[in-house]
Amino acid sequence: MFEFVQPVLLSLLAWWFLTGILLFLNNLPPSTHKWSLTGATLLFAVGLITLDVVAEDASRIGAILAFLQALAIWSWLELTYLTGALTGASREPCPPDAEGWNRFKLAVKTSIHHEVAVIFVGMLIISWTWGAPNPFCALTFLILWLMRWSAKLNLFLGVARINVEWFPPHMRYLATYIRHRRMNYLFPVSITLASLVAAWWIHTAIVTPDAHVRTGYLLVASMLCLAILEHGFMVLRIRDSVLWNWALRAAVRWSGNTVK
Repeated sequence: MFEFVQPVLLSLLAWWFLTGILLFLNNLPPSTHKWSLTGATLLFAVGLITLDVVAEDASRIGAILAFLQALAIWSWLELTYLTGALTGASREPCPPDAEGWNRFKLAVKTSIHHEVAVIFVGMLIISWTWGAPNPFCALTFLILWLMRWSAKLNLFLGVARINVEWFPPHMRYLATYIRHRRMNYLFPVSITLASLVAAWWIHTAIVTPDAHVRTGYLLVASMLCLAILEHGFMVLRIRDSVLWNWALRAAVRWSGNTVK
């Protein structure tokens, strides 16, 4: 039983803690961002340098290391975007009269440089680990990549809830590209496809006798289920922000302000 519970708990803890750390670092004064990015870049470099070694490790520990490796690489990409170090060609609010294809093009311009970086890093990871015994770094990265694209598209098309207060001042212009509506046509498709993949991976983890495969698929399936949960927060009346209030309040205290 422990072999089933451990990966799920690890994935849950990593999701909660890393999200909090990213929120904390991003909401610190801009003068601290260079230090945050330096630390994240070191983790990013370690993740890339060890890709070949970890990809050949077909053990339970190898699956866990590959999972953490992907999170380290992804955290760098997230931090470069959230701090504004790597975003897009535009940082302007969406014009009130922008609609349809024009609005979409304007939204893409706000993050195009970052999206190209994500694609490049993703292709790099896949090419380096293709056919290796331990594919779980690539699978974890793919989950984060595709579910983030799904989240962005759903936000663009319109969802019921969005934590605009999470955006620091230098990123507030992004809120103008988000529409508020109860549901959009993409949302049920995103949830259904992701749920089918998660169910397939959970089934694989249950039936396999291989501890490496079981651990790896439980890790990626758990992370995918958490991404589905995050999608659910967009349309349900659930205050998910309470999960990370500790990070936002810590950032305010660190900055020398007082929490209201």
